[in-house]
Amino acid sequence: MRLVAPLEPDPSAPLAQAHPLVKLGAAAALMLALFVTVDVVTAGIVTLALAMSFPATGLAPAAFARRLAPLAGAAVAIAILNTLFAADARGVAGGIAAALRLIGISAAGAMAVATIDPTDLADALVQHLHAPPRFVIGALAAWRLAPLFGQEWQILGLARRARGIEAERGIVDRLRSFPARTFGLLVGAIRRATRLALAMDARGFGRRPCRTLARPRPIRRADWAILTLGIGVALVASLISVALGTWRPLLVL
Repeated sequence: MRLVAPLEPDPSAPLAQAHPLVKLGAAAALMLALFVTVDVVTAGIVTLALAMSFPATGLAPAAFARRLAPLAGAAVAIAILNTLFAADARGVAGGIAAALRLIGISAAGAMAVATIDPTDLADALVQHLHAPPRFVIGALAAWRLAPLFGQEWQILGLARRARGIEAERGIVDRLRSFPARTFGLLVGAIRRATRLALAMDARGFGRRPCRTLARPRPIRRADWAILTLGIGVALVASLISVALGTWRPLLVL
């Protein structure tokens, strides 16, 4: 049983087919526009643009909403607290802006990462950014193995419960068993990493300084259009906020 089902986009969706570096660049532009300001206009425009572009990701709305539910709950709590304790309407607007910023930043990052295939991203880093292949391959292996930690955590709990070591009848029992189960997970991770390193060394990974790419992928016009659209939305949202006089920088020097 999985704790969290993976987000798997529709391969035919426009954003799922886009270049991984382009998606990261567009998401970074939107996240930067939300990070540098605390006004409600910029946050509202960017969040609305993300909501309108969500169908192009090919992700299941229900699964995506479950992933963002904790952050959405925190954003609502921030808005409510700022509304209750605000002395004027500006404080209320600040609370709403903070909530929209949190939702927008998390949604932009999640939409970009969920639609990227790890192997495509690794190839793009080596091909276009000339990243070291040894580092990229190691990061790709770690990314691929990360979902296994949740499964191994559950297996460790079931094994310890079958041996009568854990009961997990309450929160106190779970906190008490946390260090021992974490140590078991760490030992299993080290053993798996050792086997993976030996297997990669046996297959010649890292043996030569120069490697070829099995799937080279150029950045096409449609990819540049997505990047331009992301940067354009960030700039337009900021300019509208400045024109309305609501733009407020996060850090005031």
